[in-house]
Amino acid sequence: MLMMDNTPRWLYRFDNFQRAYVLLKEAMQQAAESGLNQLEKEGVIQRFEYGIELAWKTMKDYLEYQNIVLSQVTPRAVIREAFSAKLINDGQTWMDALDARNKMSHTYDMAQFERVIEDIGDQYLPAMEALYLTLLSYRQKNGGHE
Repeated sequence: MLMMDNTPRWLYRFDNFQRAYVLLKEAMQQAAESGLNQLEKEGVIQRFEYGIELAWKTMKDYLEYQNIVLSQVTPRAVIREAFSAKLINDGQTWMDALDARNKMSHTYDMAQFERVIEDIGDQYLPAMEALYLTLLSYRQKNGGHE
């Protein structure tokens, strides 16, 4: 899909995903350097939630730009298709991230918060970084237009 100025929609979404990714990375760097208080941990979870949301929507827009027809437009279906298209390398990590995102929006269990924050640093942020770098290379190689 192209926007009014003929820029592919995925590039606009990618810019938003990039900002979300950078903000989450910044928060996780702070966590590693000096730890986080409770409010900051909640902020990390919030950044993670909207980062995952923008990630799957960016994948969707990119796949559609590549003329890949999605039978369903759900986060899980998009992740499966992105894995099939080799846009992402580890579909299970993305499914786990999606589950964590869903769980965090419905729980206030501090032990789960701690586990998810650890998983963000160990698994989900690296997966987001890989997606970011892949899409960044596509944008740079072709000006976003392939």
